[in-house]
Amino acid sequence: MKTSATLRYEQLAQQIAAQIRAGTLRAGERIPSVRQACAAHGVSPGTVQSAYQRLEDEGLIHTRPRSGYYVSATWKAAAKQAAATPAEPDTSKPPKTSTAVAVSDLVFEILESVKSESVVPLGSAFIHPSAFPLAKLARYLGSATRALEPARMVADLPPGNRELRRLIARRYLGAGLNTDADDILITHGGMEALNLSLQAVARPGDTIAIEAPAFYTALQAIERLGMKALALPTHPRDGVDLDALADALKRRKIAACWFMTSFSNPLGSLMPEEGRAALVRMLAACEIPLIVDDVYEELYFGSTRPRPAKAWDKAGLVLHCSSFSKCLAPGYRVGWVLAGRYAQQVRRLKMMTTLSTAIPPQAALADYLKQGGYDHHLRALRAALQTQQGRMREAVAHHFPAGTRITRPQGGYFLWVELPAHIDALAVHARAAQKNISVAPGPIFSPQRRYANCLRLNYGQPFTPQVEGAIAALGRICASLA
Repeated sequence: MKTSATLRYEQLAQQIAAQIRAGTLRAGERIPSVRQACAAHGVSPGTVQSAYQRLEDEGLIHTRPRSGYYVSATWKAAAKQAAATPAEPDTSKPPKTSTAVAVSDLVFEILESVKSESVVPLGSAFIHPSAFPLAKLARYLGSATRALEPARMVADLPPGNRELRRLIARRYLGAGLNTDADDILITHGGMEALNLSLQAVARPGDTIAIEAPAFYTALQAIERLGMKALALPTHPRDGVDLDALADALKRRKIAACWFMTSFSNPLGSLMPEEGRAALVRMLAACEIPLIVDDVYEELYFGSTRPRPAKAWDKAGLVLHCSSFSKCLAPGYRVGWVLAGRYAQQVRRLKMMTTLSTAIPPQAALADYLKQGGYDHHLRALRAALQTQQGRMREAVAHHFPAGTRITRPQGGYFLWVELPAHIDALAVHARAAQKNISVAPGPIFSPQRRYANCLRLNYGQPFTPQVEGAIAALGRICASLA
């Protein structure tokens, strides 16, 4: 079931699309601004932006910097191409019962296949290193190491490098989140931020609500701490079904929710802005904390960065976690958390476990952010990812069996591919590994090892002939298993 917020932006997108197809709005004409559409339809700016993003994704409109939104000259060709591409998967339908989690053995077995440099890493969780300014970062890291003073050993203990925290807080201002450097705790990557947050809000035996499918590291964290997972129906475009969450809150005791509201892994879903606001209000009414894994927040393809769910948090119940690992500095292991009312518990847990995040990488990242090239890097990275997604979607549509469904993410770097029901994703993984191709099979994203006919593919690699050949080989493997 879709939420009312989802229905509103879809209805608006459908109305404008109908006007374009009917010729009321013609190619090259400007469509109403966000402000005008808000007044005309009685909806929020977030609803209009979500609708316009949908229309951009479908090739019906495009943006012109500092000018507005216009009907695309090529909208007819884009609409024809969209009609010919595979459909999206449906909303997931997980069991309504919570369960213990035991996925680590399967995850470790499968991740071993990604390590070799000879493997085409379609199953990787990382963007290709060539997409990052690693040489420039190395120079800043060298300078930071040489300038390191003994006093910094104490000064940069949790919550971490003050200048880096200030710069992170300043970036959030542009995304609609008013925070302070003192609210931010630097962690050893995003994964530590998430694990510390989970430890701060829940205990062994507690039930944690998650997406279905969910990123396997979330499942591993729940498994490690002896908790249970309650998987919720999730739409591949709009994220967790809020009606299903409301029903679950009535039926059982949920200690916390762990969601990815921006470009989730593995689905790539983006929860609409009004959905985020409704989610935060719903959980605040029940006094239930929300852990948000937002490590892909900077990898959006639209004209505006999605506003973090934390922006609507008035009760301090949202623990917002992010990292530089996915968008700038893989391997530096610098993440952070805005933990709200749980800030003291999270900080103490940090000091009781890893004590401090490495000091030179923090200083290096602060120096890099101050020199002003970060936004230029992000624009180039987003453009590359969007192009690579389009080429991979076309290749999957061409080579995979009839009946295959593919997601249409608005950011991030993952495609979720639903194969015809009788094709076993684990068998696809095994045969692909023999050809030096890695994939991430669906069962590692489920506490019940569901999604047996699904794959997650990474389009964070340049779309080389080798990658295209790997997609073709996967298509042949799937056809042989059919």
